[in-house]
Amino acid sequence: MINNTNKTIFITGASRGVGLEIAKRFAKEGANIAFVAKTVNPHPKLPGTIWTARDEILQAGANDVLAIPCDTRDLAALKNAINQAGEKYGKIDALINNASSIHLLKIAELPEKRYDLMQEIIVRASLFASQYALPFLQKSSQAHILNLAPKPELKPKWFKNHTAYTLCKFSSGMMVMGLAEELRDKNIAVNALWPATLLDTAAVQNLLGGQSAIEKSRKPTIMADAAYYILNQDSSNTGNYYLDEDIIVKAGLNLDSYSVVPGSELITDLYVEKNI
Repeated sequence: MINNTNKTIFITGASRGVGLEIAKRFAKEGANIAFVAKTVNPHPKLPGTIWTARDEILQAGANDVLAIPCDTRDLAALKNAINQAGEKYGKIDALINNASSIHLLKIAELPEKRYDLMQEIIVRASLFASQYALPFLQKSSQAHILNLAPKPELKPKWFKNHTAYTLCKFSSGMMVMGLAEELRDKNIAVNALWPATLLDTAAVQNLLGGQSAIEKSRKPTIMADAAYYILNQDSSNTGNYYLDEDIIVKAGLNLDSYSVVPGSELITDLYVEKNI
């Protein structure tokens, strides 16, 4: 069994949702958690702030928590945050590119600023976070980069009605393929993780169906447990695209326990082929 005590996990966008749950999962074993988030003050439509997240992560058992207010579109601030974490803890064992933005809009309806937001957070920030973290990942004996991204599949249905969002998410997925090869000789694993179903997150609540969709979703803890499994594999395990439920089944955990409403018919997530 891997010992995660005093490992350092760096996560983007961990004030709520999947990012926060991943942080808490590693905190349970005494890891150091460093994270960035831009919600400093309470938001009317979004739960939690960077400070409430810090408290939750500490309560979960983290050895130490470094919470840094940062909009990942500000590359200078992102680089500074990663440097702070790397210098404080001496290394970074895992970088989790979790921060995202979703606007499912047709091209005729797409404002430039919405595209820029998705491109800068999902693609640009993840690429450069990986670059900035490299010196500290190389000091780890088991280094990982994990993008929350789907496997890129060039099927028209994945682009129809939201080409811009798919361009960004598939770019993040292609980044996994490229960096896995670039960093293989540095013993840094690069993998992707994506949910098989909708998750109980603010995005689903506010943008993708509200409470009725939440009731047909899984808890974000499924992604945390799946990420935990991936990041505890040897760093030679690289260039893979994982679905959360496949990992949970392989790990022998109870898949049904993650449903928000036990026994409900779950909604398949975007970019996932529904099992027939």
